[in-house]
Amino acid sequence: MQIVVLAGGTGGARFLRGVRSAAPGAEITAVVNTGDDVTLHGLRICPDLDTVMYTLGGGIDEERGWGRAGESWTVKEELAAYGADPDWFGLGDRDLATHLIRTRMLDAGFPLSQVTAALADRWQPGVTLLPMSDQRVETHVVVTDPGTGRQRAIHFQEWWVRHRAALDPAAFVQIGVEAARPAPGVLEAFAAADAVLLAPSNPVVSIGTVLGVPGLREALLSSPARVVGVSPVVGGGVLRGMADRCLPALGVEVSAEGVGRHYGSRTDGGLLDAWLVAPGDAADVPGVDVRQVPLLMSSAEATTALAQAALDAAGFRAAGV
Repeated sequence: MQIVVLAGGTGGARFLRGVRSAAPGAEITAVVNTGDDVTLHGLRICPDLDTVMYTLGGGIDEERGWGRAGESWTVKEELAAYGADPDWFGLGDRDLATHLIRTRMLDAGFPLSQVTAALADRWQPGVTLLPMSDQRVETHVVVTDPGTGRQRAIHFQEWWVRHRAALDPAAFVQIGVEAARPAPGVLEAFAAADAVLLAPSNPVVSIGTVLGVPGLREALLSSPARVVGVSPVVGGGVLRGMADRCLPALGVEVSAEGVGRHYGSRTDGGLLDAWLVAPGDAADVPGVDVRQVPLLMSSAEATTALAQAALDAAGFRAAGV
């Protein structure tokens, strides 16, 4: 059984942990968003790749959902003492080692996919961890400057971490995506997949950014596997992150139905064969097999059950695994 999961951030990482548990022995490939990546203090930081790697490798801070467990902040405090900018993005001491190695390898000419594989060799995540592209893609947010009233674009991390998504977004722009190519192994994974799952990650800046890489959406649509999405919206709200701030910028209703219709039916040129929504969430998505299942990943057992429901909708049992 070969499973491909499109993922980004904490929700995607935890969902992948459930997929790994629900399908022991399966070959799982995680295609991870890199649009959140940023260079700070001379270091290349890949938040979503690291969150997935740490979560599956047992090194994540479970309470925060990001960063390393048992983290300390000496370097951050020293940078603050020097007045170094930016002061709104903190690098933990343990996490810093990952960024140092990544930056050194990138500077030596290794592509991000090889760097990621080298980092994952330590953590043994139990899945093949692939960035969506080796080329640099960065999401910027078009906002109105409170002081001048003029629109300007800021990096996604500044919008999310510094401003806590308080500035109303007019648009999300993926800088560099037009020149990007799917990372080695991504297209092959789609072609060989028995199931393709869209994790309950942000539809705009995670899943949407991944599918914005030229050739990647087409590979998904041509895959022989059923494509199953998991709603990131429960009861008209999001459990984590800022999807409720992002979706309106695209004119998408913040609801399970709104996101399902945004993804659309595969038979009509959209993405989905099946769509999982929470019990009580109505979701009329024409041409899509909509199923109501518990979506809260409140425990390891609940997360595994959600992943199994997604695999059921993809025909996992019919594949004889």
